Amino acid sequence: MRIINKIISAFRGEDNYIENITKYINSGDFSSNTKYFIWVDKKNFKVNIFTGSKNNWTLIHSYLCTIGKKSTPTPNGTFTVGIKGLYFGVEKGYKCWYYTQFKGNYLFHSIIYNLDGSVRDGRLGMALSDGCVRLEKVNAKWIWDNIPEGTKVYIS
Repeated sequence: MRIINKIISAFRGEDNYIENITKYINSGDFSSNTKYFIWVDKKNFKVNIFTGSKNNWTLIHSYLCTIGKKSTPTPNGTFTVGIKGLYFGVEKGYKCWYYTQFKGNYLFHSIIYNLDGSVRDGRLGMALSDGCVRLEKVNAKWIWDNIPEGTKVYIS
């Protein structure tokens, strides 16, 4: 019975998070030039993707992420999705897949892979990047495939 209660509590916690962040975004007058809006919640290490329009956003994805460490933090503020690319880092001996720019050299991208395809650093839910937002490869690809240039990104 204890295990079932823990599972129920875990689900309730996630439900409360989803409900709370949706209320927060919809009460904040956030808008986007596309039908998508992204909020990077650094406190909870989450990339939250919404669809809709100003004051009428619906959460469609909430991905665990890694953000910048203290010495190279992920910037706070409101930014806009820019260029995209398949991967980078080969000249330095690694690959980060499916990058989507949100400010200058700051990107959403996959965890870090070795050139042979094995995982070099797959840690998520931590502050350890050089400022980029790392995601599971499949989640970085979803953003790369679906989030158009001009989408607003809010980071706090």
